[in-house]
Amino acid sequence: MTQGVVIFAYNSDQLDYMALAAWSANNIHRHLAVPVTVITDCDHVPESYQFDQVIQATRSGTATRYFADLDRTVPWYNGNRMSAYELSPYDTTLVLDADYVVASDQLACLFDSRQDFVAHDLAYDVTGRDNFDELNCFGRYHNPMTWATVMCFRRSDHVGLIFETMGMIRDNWDHYRAVYGIVDSNYRNDFALSMALGVVNGHVQTNTSIPWKLATVTHQHQLSQLSQDQYRVDWKTSDNHARWITLATDFHAMGKRYLGDIVANPC
Repeated sequence: MTQGVVIFAYNSDQLDYMALAAWSANNIHRHLAVPVTVITDCDHVPESYQFDQVIQATRSGTATRYFADLDRTVPWYNGNRMSAYELSPYDTTLVLDADYVVASDQLACLFDSRQDFVAHDLAYDVTGRDNFDELNCFGRYHNPMTWATVMCFRRSDHVGLIFETMGMIRDNWDHYRAVYGIVDSNYRNDFALSMALGVVNGHVQTNTSIPWKLATVTHQHQLSQLSQDQYRVDWKTSDNHARWITLATDFHAMGKRYLGDIVANPC
Protein backbone atom coordinates (compact mmCIF):
# COMPACT_ATOMS: atom_id res chain seq x y z
CA MET A 1 0.00 0.00 0.00
CA THR A 2 1.55 3.29 -1.09
CA GLN A 3 1.39 6.49 0.95
CA GLY A 4 2.27 10.03 -0.01
CA VAL A 5 1.46 13.72 0.00
CA VAL A 6 -0.22 15.71 -2.78
CA ILE A 7 0.07 19.50 -3.06
CA PHE A 8 -1.73 21.66 -5.63
CA ALA A 9 0.35 24.62 -6.85
CA TYR A 10 -0.89 27.13 -9.42
CA ASN A 11 1.17 30.30 -9.67
CA SER A 12 -0.10 33.83 -10.17
CA ASP A 13 1.89 36.96 -10.96
CA GLN A 14 1.84 37.86 -7.26
CA LEU A 15 2.37 34.46 -5.58
CA ASP A 16 4.80 31.64 -6.37
CA TYR A 17 2.89 28.64 -5.06
CA MET A 18 5.37 26.25 -6.69
CA ALA A 19 8.16 27.66 -4.54
CA LEU A 20 5.95 27.27 -1.45
CA ALA A 21 5.15 23.69 -2.43
CA ALA A 22 8.82 22.83 -3.05
CA TRP A 23 9.83 24.24 0.34
CA SER A 24 6.99 22.28 1.95
CA ALA A 25 8.11 19.11 0.18
CA ASN A 26 11.51 19.37 1.85
CA ASN A 27 9.84 19.66 5.25
CA ILE A 28 7.56 16.72 4.47
CA HIS A 29 10.50 14.54 3.46
CA ARG A 30 12.31 15.40 6.70
CA HIS A 31 9.40 14.86 9.08
CA LEU A 32 7.07 12.36 7.40
CA ALA A 33 9.49 10.41 5.17
CA VAL A 34 6.93 9.94 2.39
CA PRO A 35 6.99 10.96 -1.29
CA VAL A 36 5.48 14.26 -2.42
CA THR A 37 3.58 14.83 -5.67
CA VAL A 38 2.81 18.32 -6.93
CA ILE A 39 -0.15 18.98 -9.22
CA THR A 40 0.45 22.06 -11.33
CA ASP A 41 0.13 23.69 -14.72
CA CYS A 42 3.73 24.93 -14.71
CA ASP A 43 5.61 23.89 -17.84
CA HIS A 44 9.01 24.05 -16.19
CA VAL A 45 9.80 22.77 -12.71
CA PRO A 46 13.30 23.69 -11.49
CA GLU A 47 15.58 20.71 -10.84
CA SER A 48 16.24 22.06 -7.35
CA TYR A 49 12.60 21.39 -6.43
CA GLN A 50 12.65 17.95 -4.82
CA PHE A 51 9.25 16.62 -5.82
CA ASP A 52 8.98 12.87 -6.27
CA GLN A 53 6.43 13.30 -9.03
CA VAL A 54 4.98 16.19 -11.04
CA ILE A 55 1.49 15.85 -12.50
CA GLN A 56 0.37 18.38 -15.08
CA ALA A 57 -3.25 19.49 -14.73
CA THR A 58 -5.08 22.49 -16.12
CA ARG A 59 -6.06 24.97 -13.44
CA SER A 60 -9.70 25.87 -13.01
CA GLY A 61 -11.88 27.99 -10.78
CA THR A 62 -10.25 31.36 -11.44
CA ALA A 63 -11.35 33.86 -8.80
CA THR A 64 -9.88 36.78 -6.88
CA ARG A 65 -9.23 37.17 -3.18
CA TYR A 66 -8.00 39.99 -0.98
CA PHE A 67 -4.88 39.24 1.08
CA ALA A 68 -4.27 41.70 3.91
CA ASP A 69 -0.52 41.04 4.02
CA LEU A 70 -0.26 41.90 0.30
CA ASP A 71 -2.82 44.72 0.64
CA ARG A 72 -4.29 43.81 -2.73
CA THR A 73 -6.76 41.54 -4.46
CA VAL A 74 -5.00 38.79 -6.42
CA PRO A 75 -6.00 35.90 -8.71
CA TRP A 76 -6.82 32.70 -6.86
CA TYR A 77 -6.86 29.32 -8.62
CA ASN A 78 -8.53 26.78 -6.38
CA GLY A 79 -11.09 25.01 -8.53
CA ASN A 80 -9.75 21.49 -8.97
CA ARG A 81 -9.02 20.20 -5.45
CA MET A 82 -11.66 17.53 -6.03
CA SER A 83 -9.26 16.06 -8.64
CA ALA A 84 -7.03 14.82 -5.80
CA TYR A 85 -8.84 11.48 -5.74
CA GLU A 86 -8.45 10.95 -9.48
CA LEU A 87 -4.91 12.27 -9.84
CA SER A 88 -3.18 11.02 -6.69
CA PRO A 89 -0.71 8.19 -7.40
CA TYR A 90 -1.06 6.82 -3.84
CA ASP A 91 -3.35 4.35 -2.10
CA THR A 92 -3.46 6.60 0.96
CA THR A 93 -3.12 10.31 0.22
CA LEU A 94 -2.48 13.30 2.44
CA VAL A 95 -3.54 16.49 0.63
CA LEU A 96 -1.97 19.69 1.95
CA ASP A 97 -2.34 23.33 0.98
CA ALA A 98 0.90 24.79 -0.35
CA ASP A 99 0.83 27.27 2.56
CA TYR A 100 0.56 24.59 5.25
CA VAL A 101 3.79 24.45 7.28
CA VAL A 102 4.97 20.98 8.32
CA ALA A 103 7.22 21.42 11.35
CA SER A 104 6.79 18.03 13.04
CA ASP A 105 5.79 14.41 12.40
CA GLN A 106 2.28 14.96 13.78
CA LEU A 107 0.54 14.27 10.47
CA ALA A 108 2.13 10.80 10.15
CA CYS A 109 -0.56 9.25 12.34
CA LEU A 110 -3.25 10.16 9.79
CA PHE A 111 -1.95 7.50 7.41
CA ASP A 112 -3.05 4.90 9.98
CA SER A 113 -6.52 6.34 10.61
CA ARG A 114 -9.40 3.87 10.81
CA GLN A 115 -11.48 6.33 8.81
CA ASP A 116 -11.19 6.38 5.02
CA PHE A 117 -11.46 10.19 5.04
CA VAL A 118 -10.45 12.75 7.67
CA ALA A 119 -10.08 16.55 7.69
CA HIS A 120 -10.13 19.35 10.25
CA ASP A 121 -13.53 20.55 11.43
CA LEU A 122 -12.15 23.26 13.72
CA ALA A 123 -9.45 25.88 13.15
CA TYR A 124 -8.10 28.38 15.66
CA ASP A 125 -6.05 31.57 15.75
CA VAL A 126 -2.66 30.80 17.34
CA THR A 127 -2.60 34.27 18.92
CA GLY A 128 -5.98 33.82 20.56
CA ARG A 129 -7.20 37.18 19.27
CA ASP A 130 -9.94 35.74 17.05
CA ASN A 131 -12.30 33.04 18.33
CA PHE A 132 -12.91 31.85 14.73
CA ASP A 133 -16.62 31.42 15.45
CA GLU A 134 -17.46 32.88 12.05
CA LEU A 135 -14.77 30.88 10.23
CA ASN A 136 -15.67 27.49 11.68
CA CYS A 137 -19.11 27.70 10.09
CA PHE A 138 -20.47 29.06 6.82
CA GLY A 139 -23.61 30.36 5.18
CA ARG A 140 -26.86 31.82 6.42
CA TYR A 141 -27.58 28.76 8.56
CA HIS A 142 -24.14 28.51 10.17
CA ASN A 143 -23.40 25.06 8.81
CA PRO A 144 -20.30 23.50 10.39
CA MET A 145 -17.13 23.90 8.34
CA THR A 146 -14.81 21.12 7.27
CA TRP A 147 -11.46 22.58 6.18
CA ALA A 148 -9.87 21.35 2.95
CA THR A 149 -6.43 22.59 4.09
CA VAL A 150 -5.47 19.11 5.29
CA MET A 151 -7.27 16.01 4.02
CA CYS A 152 -6.22 12.37 4.32
CA PHE A 153 -8.05 9.63 2.44
CA ARG A 154 -7.87 6.02 1.32
CA ARG A 155 -9.40 4.85 -1.93
CA SER A 156 -12.95 3.59 -1.45
CA ASP A 157 -16.36 4.00 -3.07
CA HIS A 158 -17.32 6.30 -0.17
CA VAL A 159 -14.35 8.62 -0.65
CA GLY A 160 -14.73 8.61 -4.42
CA LEU A 161 -18.29 9.80 -3.96
CA ILE A 162 -17.14 12.63 -1.65
CA PHE A 163 -14.81 14.02 -4.32
CA GLU A 164 -17.32 13.42 -7.10
CA THR A 165 -19.90 15.38 -5.10
CA MET A 166 -17.41 18.20 -4.59
CA GLY A 167 -17.08 18.39 -8.37
CA MET A 168 -20.85 18.51 -8.79
CA ILE A 169 -21.05 21.35 -6.26
CA ARG A 170 -18.30 23.30 -8.01
CA ASP A 171 -19.98 22.88 -11.40
CA ASN A 172 -23.28 24.12 -9.95
CA TRP A 173 -21.81 26.65 -7.53
CA ASP A 174 -24.43 29.37 -7.96
CA HIS A 175 -27.18 26.91 -7.05
CA TYR A 176 -25.44 25.57 -3.95
CA ARG A 177 -24.35 29.04 -2.87
CA ALA A 178 -28.00 30.09 -2.92
CA VAL A 179 -29.16 26.96 -1.06
CA TYR A 180 -26.68 27.50 1.77
CA GLY A 181 -27.02 31.28 1.82
CA ILE A 182 -23.40 32.14 1.01
CA VAL A 183 -22.90 35.81 0.15
CA ASP A 184 -19.44 35.63 -1.44
CA SER A 185 -19.64 34.52 -5.08
CA ASN A 186 -16.18 32.86 -4.98
CA TYR A 187 -16.10 29.09 -5.00
CA ARG A 188 -14.23 27.68 -1.99
CA ASN A 189 -12.98 24.13 -1.48
CA ASP A 190 -13.77 24.34 2.23
CA PHE A 191 -17.42 25.09 1.50
CA ALA A 192 -17.67 22.43 -1.22
CA LEU A 193 -16.07 19.78 0.99
CA SER A 194 -18.38 20.64 3.88
CA MET A 195 -21.42 20.42 1.62
CA ALA A 196 -20.22 17.20 -0.03
CA LEU A 197 -19.72 15.44 3.30
CA GLY A 198 -23.22 16.47 4.31
CA VAL A 199 -24.75 15.15 1.09
CA VAL A 200 -22.79 11.87 1.02
CA ASN A 201 -23.31 11.13 4.72
CA GLY A 202 -27.02 11.97 4.66
CA HIS A 203 -26.54 15.15 6.70
CA VAL A 204 -25.75 13.00 9.73
CA GLN A 205 -22.69 13.91 11.79
CA THR A 206 -19.96 11.30 11.33
CA ASN A 207 -16.46 10.85 12.72
CA THR A 208 -14.38 12.35 9.92
CA SER A 209 -12.45 14.83 12.08
CA ILE A 210 -8.71 15.06 12.52
CA PRO A 211 -8.38 14.78 16.33
CA TRP A 212 -6.76 18.17 16.87
CA LYS A 213 -7.58 21.70 15.77
CA LEU A 214 -6.02 23.39 12.74
CA ALA A 215 -3.47 25.93 14.02
CA THR A 216 -3.72 29.09 11.92
CA VAL A 217 -1.64 32.24 11.47
CA THR A 218 -3.94 34.82 9.88
CA HIS A 219 -3.12 37.45 7.26
CA GLN A 220 -3.09 40.18 9.91
CA HIS A 221 -0.13 38.71 11.80
CA GLN A 222 3.52 38.94 10.83
CA LEU A 223 5.27 35.59 10.44
CA SER A 224 9.03 35.00 10.56
CA GLN A 225 11.34 32.02 10.96
CA LEU A 226 13.64 31.64 13.96
CA SER A 227 15.19 28.26 13.11
CA GLN A 228 14.44 25.36 10.79
CA ASP A 229 11.24 24.31 12.60
CA GLN A 230 10.57 27.28 14.87
CA TYR A 231 8.60 30.38 13.89
CA ARG A 232 7.60 33.70 15.41
CA VAL A 233 4.23 35.45 15.09
CA ASP A 234 4.06 39.20 15.80
CA TRP A 235 1.02 41.46 16.18
CA LYS A 236 -0.18 44.56 17.94
CA THR A 237 -3.02 44.79 20.44
CA SER A 238 -5.96 47.15 20.06
CA ASP A 239 -4.06 49.68 22.20
CA ASN A 240 -0.96 49.35 19.96
CA HIS A 241 1.18 47.21 22.26
CA ALA A 242 3.53 44.77 20.51
CA ARG A 243 3.04 41.08 21.24
CA TRP A 244 4.64 37.91 19.90
CA ILE A 245 4.68 34.14 20.36
CA THR A 246 6.87 31.32 19.07
CA LEU A 247 5.56 28.25 17.24
CA ALA A 248 7.22 24.85 16.98
CA THR A 249 4.27 22.98 15.52
CA ASP A 250 2.48 22.53 12.21
CA PHE A 251 0.25 25.41 11.14
CA HIS A 252 -1.66 26.99 8.26
CA ALA A 253 0.01 30.24 7.13
CA MET A 254 -2.68 32.48 5.65
CA GLY A 255 -0.20 35.33 5.15
CA LYS A 256 1.37 34.42 1.82
CA ARG A 257 3.84 37.33 1.65
CA TYR A 258 5.42 36.45 4.98
CA LEU A 259 5.64 32.78 4.10
CA GLY A 260 7.09 33.70 0.70
CA ASP A 261 9.82 35.70 2.46
CA ILE A 262 10.65 32.67 4.62
CA VAL A 263 10.83 30.39 1.60
CA ALA A 264 13.10 32.85 -0.24
CA ASN A 265 15.42 33.17 2.79
CA PRO A 266 15.14 29.98 4.86
CA CYS A 267 17.09 29.38 8.05
